[in-house]
Amino acid sequence: MKKKKTQHRRFKQAFNVLSTAVVLSGALLPFAPKEANAAVAMQPKIVDAGSAHSLAIGQDGKVYAWGWNYYGQLGDGSATRRTTPVQVQGLSNVVAITGGNGYSLALTVDGKVYAWGWNGFGQLGDGTTTNRTTPVQVQGLSNVVAVAAEYAHSLAVTADGKVYAWGYNGSGQLGDGTKINRTTPVQVQGLSNVVAVATGSAHSLALTADGKVYAWGNNSSGQLGNGTTTDRTTPVQVQGLSNVVAVAAGGSHSLALTADGKVYAWGINGLGQLGDGTATSRTAPVQVQGLSNVVAVAAGGNHSLALTADGKVYAWGYNYSGQLGDGTTTSRTTPVQVQGLSNVVAVATGFDHSLAVTADGKVYAWGYNESGQLGDGTTTNRTTPALVSSLTAK
Repeated sequence: MKKKKTQHRRFKQAFNVLSTAVVLSGALLPFAPKEANAAVAMQPKIVDAGSAHSLAIGQDGKVYAWGWNYYGQLGDGSATRRTTPVQVQGLSNVVAITGGNGYSLALTVDGKVYAWGWNGFGQLGDGTTTNRTTPVQVQGLSNVVAVAAEYAHSLAVTADGKVYAWGYNGSGQLGDGTKINRTTPVQVQGLSNVVAVATGSAHSLALTADGKVYAWGNNSSGQLGNGTTTDRTTPVQVQGLSNVVAVAAGGSHSLALTADGKVYAWGINGLGQLGDGTATSRTAPVQVQGLSNVVAVAAGGNHSLALTADGKVYAWGYNYSGQLGDGTTTSRTTPVQVQGLSNVVAVATGFDHSLAVTADGKVYAWGYNESGQLGDGTTTNRTTPALVSSLTAK
């Protein structure tokens, strides 16, 4: 029990900006899991990003969005691109957000999930394949405590530790034993006591209360971490990991953070996104080099981020658009420090852009910006962090 208390203190310190926010470990969600590991893993997402849009929860508990809006993923009732934040319509008391490819999800304090944007495969979960420019409620879910979204599939964790999935299922990423797309949630098979989930382009991850990680879906690059490259339509355990407290999934790679502050990675590595100093893909976890005291991780299309307990951010992998934030466009096979940031409390990634929130609630962004996803009022790529205009995060 001493180890769990220690890791909880570390995360509480790192996320002290959330002291006035809704914490999913039970403060305003009485149905949330009680396990200590759950309290660590389920820190709310106050910022997140889709492929080319960004999201943040404001101090008012409302959601703000900016960037690409072709499918209505900004939720403002239009399809107009925005280079600065606009308010998502019809939402309040939001405690977590997540962005997919052209769509978005929000979790409210009463455990309901809302979705908007692209719906070509049913990833909005409303029983249709109709795009939405404002939020609609995901059907058949209650007591939800965590959500995740990526290319075209979505996941939700309920307070009883079950996982539900909907949307595209061409590689089995919904985990229901089929490859049938679903327009409403179905239960992922064979999982219990889940406290966190993550989604890649076509694979999914789940973290259980005992610190184990399970994966399913596409495995062409070893991103399921079970020592093979065979796709799975139901969860398999990731090899060689224990005491995991957080997970993240990129395009075709995966990350895990352990209680001792180390980071492990597996899957595709042609651009250095595993951070092990090579460009060799891995079918089982390897340790990311040169990191310690990590408290949070995020994975983009082909790059990765880590937040350390002293409020610094490190990045590695693909850097063509400056998404590593080190002032260059040079890809890195080991972590480099993101320039110009301190007192960071949360990080997030889009496909090729990155976000950070500092302890004073300011949001910074860097990387690709063609659609205005950096929120600085321009469409200019940035190789170092730029302040998102007129926004203070929760």
